Amino acid sequence: MPDNAEAVFLYHQRTKHQLNAYAKGPESLDWDDQPNPFRRFTGCEVVKLPTPGNELDCLFGDLDQPEHIKPQVLSLTSIGLLLELSFGLSAWKQFGPDRWALRCNPSSGNLHPTEVYVVCTDAGLLEAGVYHYVSYDHHLERRCRFDSSALDSAVFIGLSSIHWREAWKYGERAFRYCQHDVGHAIAALSYAATSLGWSIELCSELSDADIADCLGLNRTDDFIEHEREHADCFFRLTSRPNENARLNLDALSQTCQSAVWLGKAERLSPNHFYRWPIIDEIAEQTCKPQTTPERWRPPNLQLPKPSYNLSASHLIRQRRSAQQFNGKVDDLPISDFHRMMRSLLPSAKPPYTAWNWSSQVNMIVFVHRVAGLESGLYVLLRDIDDLPELKQTFSAEFIWQKADVPYSLYLLTAGNVRQAAKTLSCHQPIASDSFFSLGMLARFAENIRTEPWRYRRLFWECGLLGQILYLEAEAAGYRGTGIGCFFDDAVHGVLGLRDDKWQSLYHFTVGKALEDKRLQTFPAYLHLKD
Repeated sequence: MPDNAEAVFLYHQRTKHQLNAYAKGPESLDWDDQPNPFRRFTGCEVVKLPTPGNELDCLFGDLDQPEHIKPQVLSLTSIGLLLELSFGLSAWKQFGPDRWALRCNPSSGNLHPTEVYVVCTDAGLLEAGVYHYVSYDHHLERRCRFDSSALDSAVFIGLSSIHWREAWKYGERAFRYCQHDVGHAIAALSYAATSLGWSIELCSELSDADIADCLGLNRTDDFIEHEREHADCFFRLTSRPNENARLNLDALSQTCQSAVWLGKAERLSPNHFYRWPIIDEIAEQTCKPQTTPERWRPPNLQLPKPSYNLSASHLIRQRRSAQQFNGKVDDLPISDFHRMMRSLLPSAKPPYTAWNWSSQVNMIVFVHRVAGLESGLYVLLRDIDDLPELKQTFSAEFIWQKADVPYSLYLLTAGNVRQAAKTLSCHQPIASDSFFSLGMLARFAENIRTEPWRYRRLFWECGLLGQILYLEAEAAGYRGTGIGCFFDDAVHGVLGLRDDKWQSLYHFTVGKALEDKRLQTFPAYLHLKD
């Protein structure tokens, strides 16, 4: 077994929450050391984006057939809208003297480790260079300028992670949550692009070093120690049908390396009181090398119309992470449950159109209150070919009864599973007061032994699925929330798993939100001046 693969197994085991002990984290939170959630670079030219808040005619249900959406003209206004609907502010909340921002892309603990860059070689849109997006100010900071005459006219989006932002609160397990957030961000970007009639394609062949070169992340003197960014993803933006924007990696990399770079990252935290060196170690051990280009083509899949077929831009902005659920409301209509489950199946719609790899994740579903569906523990197969293996791997006591639904949902055991869902999700009532909660079960050992960097990709896939559920819950008139805190091995024990072949990587729950009336809500960009 490669050394890096062994390191991944050790890290994953070390950062599991157990019923009698949680993964290593700070003993207390130093609020004075809380990282600034908005990264800025000093010494950069600022490019203001047009006023945010525009609504699109595209409905959320229209995203099921992206080929029918009329493309918006590529302009500074539409690029601003793309960035806003992916990563911008959606609202402000206030409780007493404390006020905090909410964003269109969800994040563990609302800490937002994901940073966003635009690489532009289209001189008609922006002067050629690399730009960093600041969501608070809704503007771009020009990190570098270069001569694009040798490059095709194109726009690329790059994502990176500041691991410190999550580690400040969650300690060693934070690396996992950063990867969830990358998955959320991929899906958020895909939904936003599709709403504009555009598409994004993940340049999955690139190495982390390639991306770092293009985004300037390898310029260590430009960043504070312990607050550096780790390269994650790079996307090609297509704004017109049949557009063929090529990525000449060598030319782009050489151009960026010889570019004039500007600015230095402002400090996010004053002290870094707690240090978690294992996060830097696992980041190094899961670095992605250059790989063969991949392009997975998911099947076409027809979905029923959403119950609340709002403007896609409106629905994206209203997404929230529920804090608690009302466990005494009527059951979830079966039609809404059907759409949510089928939206999790790979299909030729966003965000799968931005995903280059075949499905590696199935769903364990704790059904509490769904009209017309027996309560109990189920498995949703996103890849029906996994059925024989899972039957052999899971507990022999499961009945594997096919549910009377038009997709691969199997009842494992009937009965009230609310307490089990609550206990397994770190005793959180939100998992039991919901209509249903689920665990995302990933094909684990085989992927890690093949290529250790796939560890991150498995979490990305789970985060992408979480973002699907966030928006689908909103489109049904309800609310969802991701649950990163769960007792890993206890979940596996319920299923009868005895090794690392499959591992639970993320939990999610959907219900009727119980709003705290003491919280005040303010418009997202009230602080911006015209």
